[in-house]
Amino acid sequence: MAESPPTTGELFKAKAITAEDLHAAVDAYMADRKAASFSIGDGYELDLVAVVKADRHASAVLRDKTASQGTRRMAVRTAILLARPKKR
Repeated sequence: MAESPPTTGELFKAKAITAEDLHAAVDAYMADRKAASFSIGDGYELDLVAVVKADRHASAVLRDKTASQGTRRMAVRTAILLARPKKR
C-alpha cells in the first residue's frame, strides 16, 4: 500500500515548513477567505479554502459569530497543520 503524503504538521516537525510559513498561511486565509492556492515551505502547496472547508471544527468556529479572532486563527492553524500539502 502506498504511503500517505505527510501532513503540514509532520513537515513542520521535520523543519521542511517553518513557523513563518505557517503564520503566513493563516494570515493569507484570514485576509482573504477565497484565497485558494498557497505555496508553503520549499516546494509544497495548499488549497487553503479546501483545507478549512474540509475541517469541521474550523468551519464551525468560523461560522460562530461569537468566536474571538484568536480562536478563529487557531482553528485555521490546526486545519492547516492536519492537511496534506501537495508537492510542487
